[in-house]
Amino acid sequence: MAADLWAFERALRAEGYARIAGVDEAGRGPLAGPVVSAAVMLPPAFDAAGINDSKQLTARQRARLYDHIYAHAQSVGIGIVDPLEIDRINILQASRLSMVMAVANLKPSPDYLLIDGNVGIAADCAQQPVVQGDSRSVSVAAASIVAKVTRDRLMCRYHEAFPQYGFDRHKGYPTAAHCAAIARHGPCPIHRRSFKRVCEYLPGPTRPAPSHGITADAP
Repeated sequence: MAADLWAFERALRAEGYARIAGVDEAGRGPLAGPVVSAAVMLPPAFDAAGINDSKQLTARQRARLYDHIYAHAQSVGIGIVDPLEIDRINILQASRLSMVMAVANLKPSPDYLLIDGNVGIAADCAQQPVVQGDSRSVSVAAASIVAKVTRDRLMCRYHEAFPQYGFDRHKGYPTAAHCAAIARHGPCPIHRRSFKRVCEYLPGPTRPAPSHGITADAP
């Protein structure tokens, strides 16, 4: 990439921050499965070759970089919020909650957060939201890769339990094939019942009013 992905981290280290974590999520847009966040702290000497926004990488590239990040990061934290909680508190709140969980799972604790997006999270350290942070900060880009790979692997496990939906292919996103499978088989336990394209196939008495739009980030 042409952008200097270390610019945020370098400036923060110059201010005295030593444990800088990038935070990003995967899975806001799907009709099924959890939302997953990752928080990643990288050492200054980390080899960032190939690190990029996860949506710009192939599955094979993400898998290789996932292993590289886990092997060399100072710390990696994961936060997962399941579909029941997504339906209870809404997808935006669930995304922020998963970020809080990911940061809480970092050891040692960070002293500064770079958070993808334009809203901060409830955390006891300094932080900065960064719009399009996964393409502007190496730490956030690394977090985007870890979150995406973690979630994709979870959805492949769900495919083993519910093979009729094709979760191994679309990972729960609202593809034509996925929507057709919901229409044919009805929702399964990991579908988000508050999402429009799911709740319309629930039995009348249990059908909630759709409360969440679909933000279809790339599969």
